[in-house]
Amino acid sequence: MSGITGAQIRAARALLRWSADELAKFADIGLSTIRRAEAEDGVPSLTSANLKLIRLALEAAGIEFIPENGSGVGVRFKKQAPDG
Repeated sequence: MSGITGAQIRAARALLRWSADELAKFADIGLSTIRRAEAEDGVPSLTSANLKLIRLALEAAGIEFIPENGSGVGVRFKKQAPDG
């Protein structure tokens, strides 16, 4: 599981329309940890466990993290499987 950036965390939270408080609750970590993570544009200097909890909470809510691919990192909603 690769690292995610503070900018990606901010963007993912905005897509979900979650407050920092809500992300902290869903990730089961402190609000100050979320704020520290989002203060950095690059990979935050958090423990790998806390970064993983943030990533898992956002992915469970439908976020997909886009890795660096020459065009920069990003986030988007996961594509939903068609019903049928």
